[in-house]
Amino acid sequence: MSDTLETQQLGKMSALPASPEEAQLDYVPNPRLDTTYLVRFVSPEFTSLCPVTGQPDFAHIVIDYAPGKTIVESKSLKLFLGSFRNHSGFHEDVTVGIGQRLNAEMKPDWLRIGGYWYPRGGIPIDVFWQSGPAPEGLWVPDQGVAGYRGRG
Repeated sequence: MSDTLETQQLGKMSALPASPEEAQLDYVPNPRLDTTYLVRFVSPEFTSLCPVTGQPDFAHIVIDYAPGKTIVESKSLKLFLGSFRNHSGFHEDVTVGIGQRLNAEMKPDWLRIGGYWYPRGGIPIDVFWQSGPAPEGLWVPDQGVAGYRGRG
């Protein structure tokens, strides 16, 4: 990671990666190193595949993090999340895996992810993971996703 804004995908034609493992996440320097703040990314139409049936699974993903030395470049994150369209994984593995990869590569001061999965077989599954306690003084708003209520 250099101190420049050299990215592999921003401003360039970029194909959707075939898998999350092939997806490259780009990181750029945090422009506000002296400030504790929260960044939120929301993917309300996230999809992956059930590893048993191959049927599509849908989720509303919310990623919150307090940057350390770097921030994730949003186009690379969108491509990474899109690469799950053909990826088979249980809800828990997919949600936690996204959070852990971002945490390991970006090294934020704090990160949490909420995966609000739509029902399959009549049961919605919500999966949450965070890297540890939020930094002191960080405003952490509610993720704003209501529990699944169906049609009523």
